[in-house]
Amino acid sequence: MRASPVIRSTRRGTLNAMTRALVKWLVVVGAVALGVVYAVEDFRLQTEALTFYYSTQLKNGRVQVYYDQPQTEVCVRAVFPHGGRRPCWYARRESVRRVS
Repeated sequence: MRASPVIRSTRRGTLNAMTRALVKWLVVVGAVALGVVYAVEDFRLQTEALTFYYSTQLKNGRVQVYYDQPQTEVCVRAVFPHGGRRPCWYARRESVRRVS
């Protein structure tokens, strides 16, 4: 037995409305969560100094690391960058940075 076209279009409209409402709800919840994380991290912002070294690639393909010139970078203990500083979990990943 087939449903009448009026009932079918009503169901489809209800599903579309529910889908739109769910997507809007997810966007709002995500934005609120991001705002809370940013506010909490900005309130208790802690910094740390990391040491890294510069390196260059030589013509023969090898990499020259300049260990005699250690550099320091101030990073923040946060999930996202704050005030132009990189997060420490991301800055620790490369202790040797290649310069072209």
